[in-house]
Amino acid sequence: MTKIAVLGTGIVGETIGTKLIELGHQVMMGSRTANNEKAQAFLSKHDGKSSIGTFADAAAFGEIIFNCTSGGGSLEALRLASEKNLNGKILVDLANPLDFSNGMPPSLSFVNTNSLGEEIQRAFPDVKVVKTLNTLWCGLMVNPGMIHGGDHNIFVCGNDAAAKESVKGILLSFGWIGKNILDLGDITKARGTEMYLPLWLSIYGSTKNGAFNIKIVS
Repeated sequence: MTKIAVLGTGIVGETIGTKLIELGHQVMMGSRTANNEKAQAFLSKHDGKSSIGTFADAAAFGEIIFNCTSGGGSLEALRLASEKNLNGKILVDLANPLDFSNGMPPSLSFVNTNSLGEEIQRAFPDVKVVKTLNTLWCGLMVNPGMIHGGDHNIFVCGNDAAAKESVKGILLSFGWIGKNILDLGDITKARGTEMYLPLWLSIYGSTKNGAFNIKIVS
């Protein structure tokens, strides 16, 4: 199995990390400080099956890195992880550039002609950034079968074809159906998946339920 770093100690990081451990991967959760309280709780929950450290520790450990940090802090977190620890590796970017500075609902920091995925790729040109899973509630990310028999779509985009194939393999292991994994193209397509978030938030606000997704029909 693979050594995987999960950057971020929130509910998304915990959910992704837990699923990866269940699948037999070696997981290190990274945060700003090695003794982060949420990371310590994650370590206790998965005694002997995980490790924790700083962003830099985790990035150095991981063969694949999941960015589960809050979008507003993702670039800073990745700089703390250090370019030398990230270069040449696959970075699975789940974050969205949500700006809460004016309260709820949040706006987007990047829109139309840019995206967080592209900003990350520009900041770390030797990293293989693959954007995926950012259009979903975290429970569905790792358990698509909880709704509609798993028959709904997930999107991937990125500049490196081989990296996308590796990430598709992880998605399949999470339970996603191959025909429903839609490759949108290069990393600029992250603009569209990130711009979906205002609609996602509106649907969530109306239904009070995060367990929903898109199914492409034609």
